[in-house]
Amino acid sequence: MNHVESAGSADSPDSRDAAGGGGSIQRGPVGRLVSAVGSGVVQLFLVIVAIFWLVPSFGLLIASFRPESDNSTSGWWTALTKPAQLTLENYQNLLQNGAITHSFLNTVYITVPATLLVIILASLAAYAFAWLDFPGRDWLFILVVGLLVVPIQVALIPVAQLYGTLGIFGTRLSVILFHVAFGLPFAVFLLRNFFAGIPRDLLEAARMDGASEWTIFRKVILPLGLPAIASLGIFQFLWVWNDLLIALVFASSDAAPLTVALQSQVRQFGANIDLLSSGAFLSLIVPLIVFFSFQRYFVQGVMAGSVK
Repeated sequence: MNHVESAGSADSPDSRDAAGGGGSIQRGPVGRLVSAVGSGVVQLFLVIVAIFWLVPSFGLLIASFRPESDNSTSGWWTALTKPAQLTLENYQNLLQNGAITHSFLNTVYITVPATLLVIILASLAAYAFAWLDFPGRDWLFILVVGLLVVPIQVALIPVAQLYGTLGIFGTRLSVILFHVAFGLPFAVFLLRNFFAGIPRDLLEAARMDGASEWTIFRKVILPLGLPAIASLGIFQFLWVWNDLLIALVFASSDAAPLTVALQSQVRQFGANIDLLSSGAFLSLIVPLIVFFSFQRYFVQGVMAGSVK
């Protein structure tokens, strides 16, 4: 009898599940999708899509090296069979164009401070939300997250009136402050989720050694949070560098970035494609350099806080 019971228990579903020797596991839709993406056919399809996606950028690059006469009479693809028509003259003329170079410097003067300020302020706020106890912390964090859904357009007129009262409307400072204000909610949300995943034991050990909160932030949080901070820097840099709407509203002609300068060239000299193509590729290459410089941290930062 005992033999029969033991045999029955050995064949029970619970014992099979515990031993891991049960029947085949039914895969859900997500599992089947992952298997499909890993197949060679789908990978080939994704490569083809990526190639077609890059064709406009490649065409822009080729057009930026072609003379105006060639760009106005034939397509960029003709340079593939006649590479002799490629020249650096467009970029030489671009660098000698005072309006373009000035706007390029304006873009740098706007993007770098707007990115650094968001990283610094968001890092401090995220550490406070993740590891400091203060009254109303959770409600304040919910308010910050709620600001993510506020569209930029609803703030243009009120902020423009405020800038006019303060006397900074039309300056680079006005554009920087706007980008910082609207970049902080996402930045705080991203970094707080990452910082909250840092083991508490590391912070408690540092406190037991007599480290202050500022020391913990500098020597523990920042080094461990580098992937999220780097990915945030990429996001913020790209958003500010490629911005057109905010610069059109708040920047004067003297403080306008490169996107506004190129937009004015399209409006004034629609046929001047040699200047437009080289200027557009100049505007494109800098974000690419920034992205590829920090791309090894990008995936880690994007996945911050997604797995607990």
